[in-house]
Amino acid sequence: MIQYIMSDKKLVDETHRIAQKRGNGLLRREIWVDAKGNVTRYNLAYINHAIHAGDNGRVIGFDNQHGHHHRHYFGKVKSIPFVSFEHTETLFESGWFALRKST
Repeated sequence: MIQYIMSDKKLVDETHRIAQKRGNGLLRREIWVDAKGNVTRYNLAYINHAIHAGDNGRVIGFDNQHGHHHRHYFGKVKSIPFVSFEHTETLFESGWFALRKST
């Protein structure tokens, strides 16, 4: 089980609006780190209510809330093995690019 220490600092809190001609929606990134700079918590999401109304519009996302690492994909949640945060970011980016090409 993942335990969060209240002293963890939110290092990244970004929301990028995507132009309609580029796919519409929002890209959301939140990253928390500990005192040593290690990622302790993250939320990466592509949100587009026009494509998926469920899961608060989250079409694809990765996070480690609720004590485990998992992927959201069109409302379905699946646990994923954790290799590194950088690896998880790569999975998110490649998933979003694949969606962008298919829509």
